[in-house]
Amino acid sequence: MRLLLTSAGISNPSIRDALVDLLRKPIADSRALFVPTAIYPFADGPGKAFEALSGRARSPLCELGWKSVGLLELTALPSIDRDVWVATVREADALLVWGGDPVYLSYWLKHSGLADLLPSLPETVYVGVSAGSIAMARLFGETYFDPPRCSGERLSSENIVFAQPDGEVTMTLVMAEGVGAVDFAIIPHVEYDDPFDVAIAEKWAGRLPVPTYALDDQTAIKVLDHAVEVVSEGQWKLFRP
Repeated sequence: MRLLLTSAGISNPSIRDALVDLLRKPIADSRALFVPTAIYPFADGPGKAFEALSGRARSPLCELGWKSVGLLELTALPSIDRDVWVATVREADALLVWGGDPVYLSYWLKHSGLADLLPSLPETVYVGVSAGSIAMARLFGETYFDPPRCSGERLSSENIVFAQPDGEVTMTLVMAEGVGAVDFAIIPHVEYDDPFDVAIAEKWAGRLPVPTYALDDQTAIKVLDHAVEVVSEGQWKLFRP
């Protein structure tokens, strides 16, 4: 499978060109399926899912001019005849997997059966946004101020304390197993002009035993035939374990 793992969607021309290269045809000739599942554990999840599907979210994805866009809800798949939804997925040129909670998303990617299907889709482009990108790793971490209570297979969690000029800030780092499509982890939405954001990324990456890309919102990772390429009009950093 071809992967385009983004922090914030198709946010600049370079990332858009990478998408077209992976599709091997224009976006206007390509059929997409949008996967909103990861956003549901958060407040106003359904509303945020509709914003993304209708092209009103801050991260460009569904509004790129696709030939068609359908909705693929992972939590529904176990109750549907497998032959029906598998046929739908195989007909798509791209899977657009939205952000939210990567632990919840990883659980449903595997529980729905979609993760098992992905290796048999060599021509399909998986486009991840934020959590949609994080969940592709075999092992990943995610930081929370207040972890949502939702389904998911957590390996561990720990509190990390950060010193700020106005006091200490405590965040929870949750470790989990992902789909395993790539052997590196991703930290999205790193604002490199914010020392607190950079400190979070460094401590986060330091606890992961795999190479970890810390990406700003103008950066994505392109994976084609196991070759990994950083596509960026912004800033990024690779942390070695």
